[in-house]
Amino acid sequence: MRIFSKYTWRFSMDKKEIYLTFDDGPTPEITDFVLDELKKHNAKATFFCIGKNIGNYPTIFKRIIDEGHSIGNHTQNHRNGWTTKTQAYIENTLAVEKTLQHANFSTLQLHLFRPPYGKIRQQQAKVIMSKGYKIIMWSVLSGDFDANLSKEKCLQNVIKNTSNGSVVVFHDSIKAAEKIRYVLPKVLTYFVNEGFDFKAIKN
Repeated sequence: MRIFSKYTWRFSMDKKEIYLTFDDGPTPEITDFVLDELKKHNAKATFFCIGKNIGNYPTIFKRIIDEGHSIGNHTQNHRNGWTTKTQAYIENTLAVEKTLQHANFSTLQLHLFRPPYGKIRQQQAKVIMSKGYKIIMWSVLSGDFDANLSKEKCLQNVIKNTSNGSVVVFHDSIKAAEKIRYVLPKVLTYFVNEGFDFKAIKN
């Protein structure tokens, strides 16, 4: 079996459920906005957080947890697995767990991992899964990080490609903030009106 088949790309197509995910936060400029919008629609999501940002913004990180969303590991410093040696990549990933302890979140156990850029080597993935992590990829890439993509096109990407069980990637980052402010409320409203529920991936 090829190792990427062990990754999670989507969930059951039998239920009208969507799994929104947000990478790269927490970020003061946009994460609170995201949380406010999710709350308005009684939506849950999964936040793949960078360890450095958890350490810098523990109050926002705590709000994510307190409001019932799931948390995943996105490495300590947003490492690209294709350009990082395996040992260094693993150390950077596990550094997130040390950051949680330093920030007084020592009881929080992370079991979800998303590689930055979706780039991870087979050996890196094997080690990370051996540590008890599930690797979560995606079925819909919004493109909110792409400076050449309009906010309208970003919205259409999500509306057109999302269906039962989709895992959708957004970013609660400064780079994506302008598009998120436009796209997220419209995505939530559209799919709630279509009878979908927004679920967090179980940690």
